[in-house]
Amino acid sequence: MTGRRPSTLLASLAALALVAGACGGDDDASPATTAAAETTTAATEPAPETTEAPATTEPAPTTTEPAPTTTVDLAELASTYAEPGPYPVGVSTYTLAKGPSVEVWYPAVEGTTGEVTYDVRDFTPPAIREILTADVPATFTFVGARDAEAAEGTFPVVLFSHGFTGIRLQSSFLTSHLASWGYIVAAPDHPSRDLPNVLSATASGDRADSVDDLLQTLDLVVAEGAAADGLLSGRVDAENVVAVGHSAGGGTIVGAALDDRIDGYVSMASGVALGDPAATTTTAADGASGLPDKPSFFLAGSVDAVVSPEERTRPSFEAVPEPSLLWIIDGVGHNGFDDFCTFGGGTGIIGVAQASGLGAFLDAQPQLRALGEDGCVPPAVPVDETFPMIRHAVTAWINQLFGIDDAPIGITPEFADSFAQPVEIQQRP
Repeated sequence: MTGRRPSTLLASLAALALVAGACGGDDDASPATTAAAETTTAATEPAPETTEAPATTEPAPTTTEPAPTTTVDLAELASTYAEPGPYPVGVSTYTLAKGPSVEVWYPAVEGTTGEVTYDVRDFTPPAIREILTADVPATFTFVGARDAEAAEGTFPVVLFSHGFTGIRLQSSFLTSHLASWGYIVAAPDHPSRDLPNVLSATASGDRADSVDDLLQTLDLVVAEGAAADGLLSGRVDAENVVAVGHSAGGGTIVGAALDDRIDGYVSMASGVALGDPAATTTTAADGASGLPDKPSFFLAGSVDAVVSPEERTRPSFEAVPEPSLLWIIDGVGHNGFDDFCTFGGGTGIIGVAQASGLGAFLDAQPQLRALGEDGCVPPAVPVDETFPMIRHAVTAWINQLFGIDDAPIGITPEFADSFAQPVEIQQRP
């Protein structure tokens, strides 16, 4: 921006944008081939007068060939779901009766083409948007088409919950991917903690409200599937529902998974609120822990300095009911599970702010820089190396949960060294 300086208030608000997506979570051989012994039979002629000892016939040596062996290519299995699936992707925006927008990705009819792009700056208040004007990447694009016709068939539902200072579109690298593999993915904005409300100082932080957002989103998707017309009419498999959450969204999905309609949950860079009676609801069905007695999958990054994998995620994995799976991915930070590290030339929304003239302010607030860059700069590895791992892992786990695959493919402990980055993998039982 040329010719004027942002006010202290605007600079402060802009700095808050730097933490987008970066807050803590709630929470033997085959049968041998043997050569036949050869026998030599003398020609039928009169025997000579001199009788010689008969020749000794020896069996031919036995030749045993090893059976052909089948080598399992672990790396190939570990990338089964890394690339887009068989469906083109459609995307549409809905609105909950209570107000928040909901983004829905779904399998589209064959022949659907195009790209969909969003600009993270469009999710900031106007005063902040005026400041973030630098010509640096601030958009994310995925292959898909708006309001495309849905593919024939019925598809399970994935509910996605974003983190603190996040947005409903924040993990499109994953949500659009799941749609390509045959899922309807629905992600609401959470006004209690989303980016525009945090920057406007209107976020309540009400955890129960975000759980309600997610359950109302499920109601909306089911209703759309049951409607006589519309994009999702007759397409929703409401008997198979899973919840996926990032950071604070990890706490939201645990609360939502207490609902009988949700079959399991995937928690990324988060955990469960252990020892916090206000965070969960204890019921006889769910046991004394107050945690949903459902399958779970925890993913964390080894270099996440916002939500510690050792202090938060691993203890959560150890505490929840079985079955549960844990992945700790080497070189991944907190924002390794959202799109934000693709902004600012790979330095996240920090890069956008820096290029927009807020470098001095960031230098004076090093904690903001650290939070906004977590997972975007070293020691984190580039997200384009780890996004395929996350896509594969989440897709494979959900496929197994719903019986699409008889067993999990490429995500169990024997695959720990089969990816672009090593992964610590544990499972219970």
